[in-house]
Amino acid sequence: MVYRAVSDSSRRRILELLAQGERSVKDLVPRFPMSQPALSQHLRMLREAGLVRVRRQGRRRVYSLRAGPLGEVRDWVERIDRRLYGPPAQG
Repeated sequence: MVYRAVSDSSRRRILELLAQGERSVKDLVPRFPMSQPALSQHLRMLREAGLVRVRRQGRRRVYSLRAGPLGEVRDWVERIDRRLYGPPAQG
C-alpha cells in the first residue's frame, strides 16, 4: 500500500510538506488545486498506508509524517540504483 500511496504526485507533495512539520487540513488546502474533501481523501490513503498519523487538537485534525514506511521505498530505489550504476563509490 505504501507504493500506491506515493505513486500520486499530490500525496508526495503532502509528505514533503509534513516532513517540514505538523499541519492541519486547513493549513494544507491552500497549497493544492483541489477541494478540502479531495485533500482529505489523499490524507486518508496516506494514513491507511501508515505514512501519516493524525491527532485531534481541539476541533482540528493535525497530521504528521511517519517516515518509517518510506524505508521500504528507499530500499527498493537503492536496489535499482545499484543494479543500474553499481555500488556507491567509497570516499
